[in-house]
Amino acid sequence: MASTLDHANSVRLDKWVWAARFFKTRQLAIEAIAAGHVDVNGDRAKPAKTIRVGDELTLRRPPYSTQLVVQAICEKRVSAPLARELYDETPESIAARQAMQNELRDMPPPLFKGRPTKQDRRALERLNQSMWNSISDED
Repeated sequence: MASTLDHANSVRLDKWVWAARFFKTRQLAIEAIAAGHVDVNGDRAKPAKTIRVGDELTLRRPPYSTQLVVQAICEKRVSAPLARELYDETPESIAARQAMQNELRDMPPPLFKGRPTKQDRRALERLNQSMWNSISDED
């Protein structure tokens, strides 16, 4: 199985996050990286940045921020169980994700039923924007 994953010693960042199943398409991965939602070793990265085993990645997808350590390199998209072997999530990241899940679960249900009105939609957009800002302020 290691030969399936370790067929190169480095790979483009956009290919790796796509192969590790963080994004459904490479184009979505490229857009997220270009928008600054993925950091490599604490620095903002470009899609063509080469990553190696041992690199630390931070992926921000609100409301979650995930910190990973690259364990294996793969250019091709593989099954979910194999993709999980490409990285290890840090214990701090796991604890933060679980805390956020508990916080979201304890939130009250939405105030509106069915399709949101224009006013509701704008309120949701403001909420989402504030979530993005709070996550980027943490880094």
